[in-house]
Amino acid sequence: MKEINETKRDGTKKPFDANKINTAILKACEGLPDQISKVVQVATELQLTLFDGITTEQLDEAVIQTVLQNVKDDPDYDKIAARLLLKTVYKQILGDYETAEELKKLHAREFPKFVKAAVKEGLLDKRMADGRFDLKKLAAELDPARDDLSKYLGVVTNKNRYALRKQNGSPIETPQFTHMRIAMGLSYNESDPTTAAIEFYNHMSNLEYVPGGSTRVNAGGSFPQLSNCFLLNVDDDMESIAKAVRDTMWIAKGTGGIGIGFTKLRAAGSPVKTTNTESTGPIPFMKMIDTALFAVSRKGKKAGAAAIYMENWHLNFDQFVDLRQNSGDPYLRTRFANTAVFISDEFMKRVEKDQDWYLFDPAETPDLTELYGEKFSERYKEYIKMAEAGKLRTFDKVPARQQFKRILTSLQATSHPWLTWKDTINVRALNNNTGTIHLSNLCTEITLPQDKNNIATCNLVSINLSAFLSEDKTWDWDRLKEAARAAVRQLDNLCDITQTPIPEAMHSNQQTRAIGLGIMGLSDVLEKLGYCYESKEAYDLVDQLTEFISYHAIDQSADLAKELGSYPTFAGSGWSKGILPIDTVDKLSKDRGVKVKIDQKTRLDWDGLRKKVKKGMRNATLMAIAPTANIGHVAGTTPGIDPQFAQIFSRSTLNGKFLEVNHNLVRDLKKLGLWDNLKDEIFAAQGDIQDIDGIPQNIKDVYKTSFQLSPYAFIEVAARAQKWVDQAISRNMYLETRDIDEYVKIYSEAWKRGLKTTYYLHVKPRHQSEQTTVSVDKIAEQKVRTNSKVRGFGLAKINK
Repeated sequence: MKEINETKRDGTKKPFDANKINTAILKACEGLPDQISKVVQVATELQLTLFDGITTEQLDEAVIQTVLQNVKDDPDYDKIAARLLLKTVYKQILGDYETAEELKKLHAREFPKFVKAAVKEGLLDKRMADGRFDLKKLAAELDPARDDLSKYLGVVTNKNRYALRKQNGSPIETPQFTHMRIAMGLSYNESDPTTAAIEFYNHMSNLEYVPGGSTRVNAGGSFPQLSNCFLLNVDDDMESIAKAVRDTMWIAKGTGGIGIGFTKLRAAGSPVKTTNTESTGPIPFMKMIDTALFAVSRKGKKAGAAAIYMENWHLNFDQFVDLRQNSGDPYLRTRFANTAVFISDEFMKRVEKDQDWYLFDPAETPDLTELYGEKFSERYKEYIKMAEAGKLRTFDKVPARQQFKRILTSLQATSHPWLTWKDTINVRALNNNTGTIHLSNLCTEITLPQDKNNIATCNLVSINLSAFLSEDKTWDWDRLKEAARAAVRQLDNLCDITQTPIPEAMHSNQQTRAIGLGIMGLSDVLEKLGYCYESKEAYDLVDQLTEFISYHAIDQSADLAKELGSYPTFAGSGWSKGILPIDTVDKLSKDRGVKVKIDQKTRLDWDGLRKKVKKGMRNATLMAIAPTANIGHVAGTTPGIDPQFAQIFSRSTLNGKFLEVNHNLVRDLKKLGLWDNLKDEIFAAQGDIQDIDGIPQNIKDVYKTSFQLSPYAFIEVAARAQKWVDQAISRNMYLETRDIDEYVKIYSEAWKRGLKTTYYLHVKPRHQSEQTTVSVDKIAEQKVRTNSKVRGFGLAKINK
């Protein structure tokens, strides 16, 4: 083979050293089965990618990509790739090392230098190095061995999306530096910041919980915009509209997710008295928001994004439904802003009864946006009488079922608008004593009131359920309790630390101290326990876990109120009356006049907690289950409460394209001795195991994918969790059917079961592309393994 030289980072060249590479691969395989065969596999394939003059960076990347190509045969290769990538990160930031002990010492030595240098360069907040933290003590706590908990996608996501970089783009944080930077950035206001930072660091570095994206990006930084979600409602005047565009730009710059309500804006053709003209309606102003998002969020680690909300009685609702269509007038379409509809109980009842639905101009019906539940229904019916009597300037009517089908047809075609229920949100709220909740957020899990003086904000952390399930399939309830309580305190600290250049957002943040503790990894733990997603065992488990986390989150907030004081708008809230999330089920049933069918079994001392919360709460909200798509990658678990989309699939992210193989499935098939014989057939079936002979039915049941599950299972899981969640849940839906009449039944059932919101609808594709797989030449592999005998595993000869 032609001689190959490697170009070092300083530009010098030296002969390619196969033994050095093979040793690195061997180290990355440590603790994994069939170590030598894995090294041979990678080394054999690597030689095909080498060329003379290859740079050190290109060589590192070639090795990692070669390893990743083999994930299709064995998920262990994902672990190898993660370790190899980590090594390149360590070497780039910390320098060379040989042993794990040396690596730990490097972390301890370099961390204080990193903090001081980053503060000096303006990358980190001055409080990180002003003496309040014992940097040496913090550095001694850093444990790079915990990086081994991460999968490859987690390592690369943190590296490219969340780790701090210099202005020139060069990275300056290892994963453990990132965890500690975040922990410090959320501990400034503690009486003992060092001890608090260590506690938060231990939970995050063990991947027990992960903060939301904006917090991960900005915590400890010179621009500490740490809040994740913002909700603003636009009033019917030019000043409010212009300010909404301005605020959207500032929030997007700080990587926040935004919900924007446009229901109050008068309809197209409505008189404008100040100019003696007619309004263009809300749609062009929605286009302005869309353009602002495009202008601000094109680059950076985490782009800001928005969802626009409208109630479906608005006269221009037909145009709103079409906002995400690909065809039509581009000035009446949004490409970046998402859309969601805010639906009343009155509408859902009219769908059931196949009655007419009336649409009004908000200029003539301004109080409808502020009303909900029975009061909304009463006033809405009064406006119908006024319309039919000719007392309104304009109105329209359409069969309610027809409009609902129109919404669902658009949802099927464009995944928009998302369906959210205004009355369910408000009737079940414990925090709307200061005003009506007019909309949700970008991901439909935040439900906070907002007005011209308050842009609602919420701050997120998600607990990784998988971190608390032991190898013997038992739960570490004590550790889960500690993590939930630490997460609440960490989020409460964030309320005092976060900064945004929008006074109304800062005001709301201080008035409510709203936080949203969520969960992720539900499918991961169900698979590890051998439960099918659509089973009673699964429903009972999500019920039990959510109840447990909710109980300790609420209890911690009550304890913090005793220590630090209640949030300013506590008086008059549901909490102040001893009302808890579970109590809102019956409240909703009473308001609707129709029973919400859900199991209301409890396991903990909720009566005692009711008495406790009456005395004070530190936070207006405690729980919200976010979709966790990106932070789920960091934690190495499944997102939110979603089922598995597929067992084997290609995932495209901002960090690249990755082959995802369900490690749990492979583990279970290996235990049965089936994986090696069936993996080619599984790949040929694109990961679908349901029709593969030889796989036991109980395994097939556990590993049903999203489109193979009943949609009513998604509803049941969310309804069980919603009992304990005071805000809402990002509930993605996956439907195999394209029958709109079935959609009507499914989404009506979601409403009946008390769900507050739904998120994206994923419809099974009609066609799927043909899959091809490449098998390794096992005979050639065996030949290399037999003939190579240098240094114990003899891979020096593979390039000759």
